[in-house]
Amino acid sequence: MTAGSIFVATDGRLRAVWRLLLFLALLVVCTVAVFVALGFALQYVEGLSGIPGTSETLGLTIALLLAHGIALRTFDRQPASYVGLDRAAAKPRVLLFGFVLGAVPIGAASLVLIATGQLDVTQAPPGSWWAAAARISILLIPAAFYEELFLRGYVFATLGAWLGPVATVALTSVAFGLLHVPNPGGGGSNGLPIVMVTLAGVYLAVVLLVTRSLYAAWMAHLAWNWVMAVVLHVAVSGLPLPQPGYQLADDGPDWLTGGPWGPEGGVVAGAGMFAGLAYLYWRHSRRSHEQLDR
Repeated sequence: MTAGSIFVATDGRLRAVWRLLLFLALLVVCTVAVFVALGFALQYVEGLSGIPGTSETLGLTIALLLAHGIALRTFDRQPASYVGLDRAAAKPRVLLFGFVLGAVPIGAASLVLIATGQLDVTQAPPGSWWAAAARISILLIPAAFYEELFLRGYVFATLGAWLGPVATVALTSVAFGLLHVPNPGGGGSNGLPIVMVTLAGVYLAVVLLVTRSLYAAWMAHLAWNWVMAVVLHVAVSGLPLPQPGYQLADDGPDWLTGGPWGPEGGVVAGAGMFAGLAYLYWRHSRRSHEQLDR
């Protein structure tokens, strides 16, 4: 092995480990540049939402998009399809499919908890549902996108080409879970919410692999959070959000309902994700058989 081969692979590109490090360094530069250049505008958007953290999530989303664009055009020389951000990946039917994949598992799990009396609909301070929905959406839309870009964008694609899909899904899903540990209740006594978030990382990664669309994974992530925060009025990953008019009160054991973390932290939500994974496996297998029969 020559000195040059330590850094450059046979295809003329930097080896995966160096590209990943270069991407992370580029992301730091882009993040600083975005917050310096757009700091006032980001704070204005946060003022519109009235929810702390909105400016950070929006700024990180913009920085990640910039870093992806620069990385793909310069040292990696790959098309947007490499990370699932091409035009075909943004077709309306793909986006809708992703949204359904996120909304149905958590929606069905929550309905089961309500029907069995584990969650109760209770009154909350009055307010405009539509105004709260708009404010929450200003936060949730970029928040879901930046998490997908960070863990299932360039990093995921590069790790996948280097280590294979199984190891990549495992590594990024564990990282996804660990990133949520600082959230309120993330370090709870049983650790179940973090296990469920890690499973959610697996689920979103499979959505990406099956659809080949990072946009679809973003829509699934957004729909999951949006159903909880806007429709059900429960905490999202332990984070309380505006809940005008009504809210769901926990009336069951935390391992079942998720407790203060929200329904996504309980085993019923886990069952919903396993059902979604089974459907995606069936769909992928059917497509593979159809292609072989042609």
